Amino acid sequence: MNLDRPPETLDPLKRTAAVERETRETQVSVRLDLDGSGRADIDTGLGFFDHMLELLAGHGLVDLTVTARGDLQTGGHHTVEDVGLCIGSALAEATGDRRGINRYGSMLTPMDEALALVALDLSGRPYFAYEGGPIGENIAGFDSGLVAEFFRAVVNNARMTLHVRVLEAGDVHHTIEAVFKAFGKALRQAVSVDPRMTGIPSTKGVL
Repeated sequence: MNLDRPPETLDPLKRTAAVERETRETQVSVRLDLDGSGRADIDTGLGFFDHMLELLAGHGLVDLTVTARGDLQTGGHHTVEDVGLCIGSALAEATGDRRGINRYGSMLTPMDEALALVALDLSGRPYFAYEGGPIGENIAGFDSGLVAEFFRAVVNNARMTLHVRVLEAGDVHHTIEAVFKAFGKALRQAVSVDPRMTGIPSTKGVL
């Protein structure tokens, strides 16, 4: 996929996308199938991040392949951001003009003591709000502040509105896990095809 090319009209029989990005800092390849079974093949060099992307795929019932090589000696920022950029671009391509989909999704998800709320709209307008998530803590080499950077990159490139609220923070692993699971579930709702929605899911007729 050329990231400068607008997404094509959605083919309901093939809601897939492949995106590659190479810079002086990272090389990222993403393959996405919205109508998968939750299979994930993830290798970013950041084990905790790999685990979160596996949760996203599994709970979103999307098939997701991600391979990334980045300048991890400087930290995970470039890798995480560029993976988010590519996943967002893949979502934009796989949903096309968003004809026939539900468009909206939301989920309230517990993970033991942690509780996260995610609400999203595949509106064509990027907007990201994130409250209550951990910042500054490190999990197996992953900076918890990168959660927001990942989702911001997804939002800007998928052209979606996304609100993330951590209602009850707990163990940092549990808190971030609740966010990724909730996002996967909400995304599954939003991209699901509604048989009664034959056109663009907007009263304006376009997103």
